[in-house]
Amino acid sequence: MLADKRILLIIAGGIAAYKCLELIRRLRERGASVRVVMTEAAKEFVTPLAVGALSENRVYSDLFDLTSEHEIGHIRLSREADLLVVAPATANLLAKMANGICDDLASNVLLATDKPVLAAPAMNPRMWAHPATRRNVARLAADGIRFVGPNTGTMAERGEIGAGRMSEPMEILAAIEAHFEAAGEGRPLLGRRVVVTAGPTHEPIDPVRYIANRSSGKQGFALARALAEAGATVTLVSGPVGLPDPADVKVIRVETAREMLAAVEGALPADVAVMAAAVADWRVASEASEKIKKGAGGTPHLDFVENPDILATVGRHSTLRPRLVVGFAAETENLVDNARAKLDKKGADFIVANDVSPETGIMGGDRNTVRIVARDGVTDWPDLPKDEVAVKLVALIAERLG
Repeated sequence: MLADKRILLIIAGGIAAYKCLELIRRLRERGASVRVVMTEAAKEFVTPLAVGALSENRVYSDLFDLTSEHEIGHIRLSREADLLVVAPATANLLAKMANGICDDLASNVLLATDKPVLAAPAMNPRMWAHPATRRNVARLAADGIRFVGPNTGTMAERGEIGAGRMSEPMEILAAIEAHFEAAGEGRPLLGRRVVVTAGPTHEPIDPVRYIANRSSGKQGFALARALAEAGATVTLVSGPVGLPDPADVKVIRVETAREMLAAVEGALPADVAVMAAAVADWRVASEASEKIKKGAGGTPHLDFVENPDILATVGRHSTLRPRLVVGFAAETENLVDNARAKLDKKGADFIVANDVSPETGIMGGDRNTVRIVARDGVTDWPDLPKDEVAVKLVALIAERLG
């Protein structure tokens, strides 16, 4: 799969830089051509000599190198690769990427490229959790940058444990392979129309209260990005979430289940429907026009009615059913049995099932462990970042469409 692929690896200055030596070796084993750009800080952790020996290529680091810049080297480097991989992607380099700062060769190459970029973040857990980093990552994701990791575990600093460890070389390699698998000859879903739902719905009780769930929308948004990158024309119907609109995706923001259904039906016909939203099953029968106050009458009584079933409506639509309908099942028990029941009841082609028990951290988290439940069997996928789950799902969708 990687034979003759051209990878430009950008190594930034972090302790995890040593892992890149193994990554280069694995890429070369699979026939990929590897060029490397190192920041000055990266040289404090690994030597250009070791990197050059493993990549069998010259190592680049100087923006003002007279030989390469005579040929406008940073532009050439940025355009001649099939994929740019940033590993480790430090907080500093992510901030530069997000804000268009280009004060060294690595950041110039990243700003000048017209090729896809995969970043493997690596930093202290507090740095990864800092609002500035979260903003930068969200902006980069919306710009189309893909991420692998970070993992959770023990850090280089004594006593530090948390999210921020760079993914292992084989995990990064798997993400690179998944990129090319999804891309195929470039855009396997070119010309396809896809509708995606994401996030929760909010069902009002009164002007200030509502019924909802803990869905963050991250998996649905990752899917919309990956589908667009694969060439599909994507309409994303999203409930209330705090995520930026993905690049090259038409986004329709809604609040309630009924609004979401109307938006989905308005986006049909489509080739594929991916119903990733966690739609509230019920709403109050009569929404109060004023805030319900505590009073002598005690706890208010609320009557509930069922919301429309969006997946079943699409999956069993008599005239506008997409060729492929993908449902999601978020369960806390009997995962496969409940997903199979949903598959039959709702008319889906396959169900992406996951266990969202609180201890899994999946609901609202950045990783997911899914099982693909279809009529021809059940396939278990390993624990992966949600962006990688999205890439694998896109590859599966492309395969099912033939």
